[in-house]
Parts: sequence; structure tokens; C-alpha cells
Amino acid sequence: MSLVFDEYGRPFIIMREGQQEQRLKGLDAQKANIQAAKSVCNVLRTSLGPKGMDKMLSSPDGDVTISNDGATILEQMHVGHQIAKLLVDLSRSQDNEIGDGTTGVVVLAGALLEQAETLLDRGIHPMRIADGFERACTIATEMLASASDSFEYSVGDVEPLVQTAMTTLSSKIVNRVHRPMAQIAVDAVMAVADLERKDVNLDLIKVDGKVGGKLEDTALVRGIVIDKEMSHQQMAKEIVDAKMCILTCPFEPPKPKTKHKLEVEDVETYRELLETERQYFLDMVHKVKASGANLVICQWGFDDEANHLLMQHKLPAVRWVGGVELELIAIATGGGGGSPLFFLS
Repeated sequence: MSLVFDEYGRPFIIMREGQQEQRLKGLDAQKANIQAAKSVCNVLRTSLGPKGMDKMLSSPDGDVTISNDGATILEQMHVGHQIAKLLVDLSRSQDNEIGDGTTGVVVLAGALLEQAETLLDRGIHPMRIADGFERACTIATEMLASASDSFEYSVGDVEPLVQTAMTTLSSKIVNRVHRPMAQIAVDAVMAVADLERKDVNLDLIKVDGKVGGKLEDTALVRGIVIDKEMSHQQMAKEIVDAKMCILTCPFEPPKPKTKHKLEVEDVETYRELLETERQYFLDMVHKVKASGANLVICQWGFDDEANHLLMQHKLPAVRWVGGVELELIAIATGGGGGSPLFFLS
């Protein structure tokens, strides 16, 4: 760095490129990292507890999110500091492993770092502080184990589980109906839980929301809900003892994979093409009927001709069903994961 003067006597400071960027080291770097973490914790601190306030977050696309869930808030904040990103990962891992306490872990981490800053000012080495936190964690875990209480539950007595679920919903937006919501959550988990292995496959539980209505309208459906309509308006809307045919292939003639061009020169040829296509659809419908199915669920779509033939043969059909829904239907009914038509039996 050098100091120069122009012809009017005004001073100028000439600095080398990159000289103005100083790299923090030692205690200054540690305090800067702690300050970044504390700033994130202060954002979530007011959302902790039963009386915690909700945060309104606006995305660059204009979408508005209102939540007091720590993981949701941090995901929407787009944190740039590396230390602050660690807190985001902490909240995300808490959400993945436990599903609750996403705000509390961040606030607790901020409080520990705040106390660590005081110890750093007293000249204590960071490794000694970390060792102290490890010992404190061991003591706190032992105290929690001694103060904890265990309760028994069974398939016929789930009241202890409902009471536990109610405590986790007290700080959520559904707290005014937390009793029925807790009952729905417990019933859903018990419906898919493997009590012998003490395992729950949460992928078998689907939460589907609809605009409008009230929280009190929430209900548990012991089955699979697919937001689709029958492919034809005149098809049966209610089917008892349904035998479903799950198809993962298009309900239409196969298309060439190469570029092609077909020229039809007369009416007879065009009629032959239409009849061939219609016969192909009829063969597909007959194969489904011969399998004993009275409902077709197809991952892909089909045109009006196939739709009309299905309606004529009194074979209701649902099209454009997602792969995840097809898999859930196969698991619930004990069927295969979808088959081409020539594998039907």
C-alpha cells in the first residue's frame, strides 16, 4: 500500500490487488462463525414452544409459506454462510431421523455456541470446550434416562400413543384440533406398523390435501386415494369387489421408434387401417376381460376409440395414474407391479 498525491494535493491510497481482502484467523474467525450461527438461531428463537410465532416466507417466485417448523423455515431462507448451512443440515437431519424438534436443536446449538464464546474470551482452547460439551452430553443423557417414564401400549390400547402425539402437535397450526389429528396419526401408523420388527414404513402413508374445507374435515382413509376420474363419464362410479388390472403399458397400438410417413391413397385403405386399429383395441379389451378384471388402471393414456370400446364392454378404466400410486395399489391388493397385456392370465 502506498500514499500518493495528485496535482491539487489530494491524497490517494494505492493498494495491491486483493490486499483489501483480509482472511480472518484465530479467535476472530471463531467469533465470526459463532456470530453467523447465532443470527440463524435468533430467527428461529421466536418460533420455539407452544406460544411460538409463525414465520411468513416469500420465495422469489412469489410463493408464500407460513410455518413455525424449523426445517421448513431454514429450507426457505437460502442461507449462504457455511457455518449457518451446518445448522440447516442439523435441522434437516433432525427432521429425517425424528420428525420433530427441528427448531429446538437449532436454538440449543445457538445457546451452546453463545456460552462457548464466553469461554473463548477467557482463553480456553476450543478443543477443551468441545470435550466439555461431550461430557455434558453424557451427563444430560443419563439424567434424561433416569427421569424418563415408560408406558405400555397395544393394538387395542393406543391412548398412550395418542397422548404422546398430542404433545407434539401443541405448537403446530392444528393445535385447536390436536386430539382428532393425533388420533388420525396414531391410527395411520398402527395400520402400517410391523409390531414384531418394531418398524414402520412411512412411505405407505400418504397425506393428500385439498383446497377449501376445515381442519375438522380431515379423515383417515384405510386404503389408497387417487385423485382421478373414470376415463368416460358413463362408466360406473362405484365398483364392489373390484378385480383390478394394473397396466404399465400404453393402451394403444405400438408406435414405430423410427421416423415414418404413411400415405393413404383411397378410402378403402383408410377404412382398413381404422378396422385394423379397432381390432387391435378389441383384442386388448378381450384380454383384460378374459383375465377376470372389472377395472383397468393404466399408467399411460389411451385415445377416444379405446375409451369408447372399454365403455361398450362395461370395463371402467382410470388412466394417467402415477407410478407411485400404482406401486401402492399393487402392495395393497397383493398384485404385481403392473404388466404388459401379453402377460395377463
